Amino acid sequence: MDLDALVGRRQGAWARLDALSRRRRLTGAEADELLDGYQRAATDLSVVRSSAPDATVVSHLSALVARARARAARVPTASWAGVGRFFAEDFPAALYRLRWWWGITAVVNVVVGLVLGWWLVRNPVVEQSLLSMEEVQTLVNVEFESYYSEHAASSFSTLVWVNNAWVAARCIGMGVLGFPVVWVLWQNIANVAVVGALMHRHGRAEVFWGMITPHGLLELMAIFVAAGVGLRLFWAWVAPGPRTRLANLAREGRTAAGVAIGLVFVLLLSGVIEGFVTPSPLPTWARVGIGVVALLAFFAYVFTLGRRAVLRGATGDVGEDLQAASAPTAG
Repeated sequence: MDLDALVGRRQGAWARLDALSRRRRLTGAEADELLDGYQRAATDLSVVRSSAPDATVVSHLSALVARARARAARVPTASWAGVGRFFAEDFPAALYRLRWWWGITAVVNVVVGLVLGWWLVRNPVVEQSLLSMEEVQTLVNVEFESYYSEHAASSFSTLVWVNNAWVAARCIGMGVLGFPVVWVLWQNIANVAVVGALMHRHGRAEVFWGMITPHGLLELMAIFVAAGVGLRLFWAWVAPGPRTRLANLAREGRTAAGVAIGLVFVLLLSGVIEGFVTPSPLPTWARVGIGVVALLAFFAYVFTLGRRAVLRGATGDVGEDLQAASAPTAG
């Protein structure tokens, strides 16, 4: 084989293939041309290797074929349109479809927290078994309020955001096992109930509600959403319905992953409120009002955008093109 003749005849086609391989967007005709050029270049590489293994030509063609193959098989990348579609359709649709799971989780936790707090207020002996009198006085008079202002607002917001995101991630990640989610919720609500009971017993109820409500409404709701989604993940394999256990778990797992991503931004907002609004000199009614507005905005987001998206057929799952292929089965 005359290698120089092959290179001279095919050099233009190789250059065209290289140019197509480096383009970010291709038309339909260009995509077809890329695939055809890739197949021809792969054939050329095979011929050169077997008949005239010149190291320079083999190296050039190997890189060209690899680049063309990567471009032809490129996984779709995220775009601003995709990000907008996620927050306008996929995320709210998932929240709306799973509303009963996280809604019931929220109601049960609020009731348990209020009952537990009331019981602790009525039974001061429990308080005495947990902390000494000096520790109680320090907590209710100094530490509870100073906790929100002892660090710079920006660093405190980041710290709170990371911590809450970790709690939400645990609720979703361990959801497949079921019980660990209940345990995380119990720890969370018990801590709030104990501190709340201490503040009420020592005449600091106004400070407690004034400091915890601005950020706590949205923050706790995000945790309840994560827990509800985690419990749905558990139920997906316990009672899969018409799907197989694996298929149902995969579907809910993909939805749970999307919810986890969305909650990162919900918790970012609650972290900003906790870092900048909760310790601010604003009057209590204004700080609490901001927290209420944030929670109502979340509900409006779910029950307007989410409901509309579900009515259009959205479920919060990824599109079929991004789901794993299923092998055909008989019977």
